[in-house]
Amino acid sequence: MTEVSTVSRYLAGYPAPQAIWNRPEDERAGTPLLVLLHGYGANEADLMGLTPLLPEEFTIVSLRAPQVLAPGAYQWFPLVAADDFDLAHVEAASEYTLGWLDEFRADHPSVTLLGFSMGMAMATTLLRRRPHEFAAVVGLSGFAIDPASQGGEASWDYVRDDELDGTLPFFWGRDQADPVITPDKVAYTLSWVRGHVDLTKVAYEGIRHSISVPEMGHVAEFLRLKVLAGV
Repeated sequence: MTEVSTVSRYLAGYPAPQAIWNRPEDERAGTPLLVLLHGYGANEADLMGLTPLLPEEFTIVSLRAPQVLAPGAYQWFPLVAADDFDLAHVEAASEYTLGWLDEFRADHPSVTLLGFSMGMAMATTLLRRRPHEFAAVVGLSGFAIDPASQGGEASWDYVRDDELDGTLPFFWGRDQADPVITPDKVAYTLSWVRGHVDLTKVAYEGIRHSISVPEMGHVAEFLRLKVLAGV
């Protein structure tokens, strides 16, 4: 794990969390929660358009990433290929999100994560940090963080991968011709999911780096079968 002082320094510079909900506060308690994590350069409104395509039983909340790129554009951490990328940024974003989530997770019988692109990197990191606190994870056109990126260590003691026994339901949708997620990220993610999660992997030809309506139909089916059936 990165030095606590570095992660704390990053956290100290983050703003108060900003999120959008699909239902008023007095209607949320007792419902399964679905947390949306947007991609690089987007904001908390970006994925809320998916709400009509998701099972209505869920309370859905979309969180804004903590680092500002430009007005209305945010990132969870610097791009992996950027000179200022380090695992401390990833850890700080994870702690930021988990701290926000801890404030209300007890109100819900289950918490599921859905991340797009860099948001999938966040969703997998949250799962790897707290392997027993999520019902399922949906990753769309994204990846899992390789600790060896940018010359880092081959292992990452912030995460608890050894506690993931291959039973947690995990949906991964992508286009094999995605021009944004580089082959090294895909290769690492493929190696990570093996043995760590119960994987449903679907390829969508022609969507490039995006989300399609047929894909969301599969996501909704996955959520009904893997999450709602057990609530």
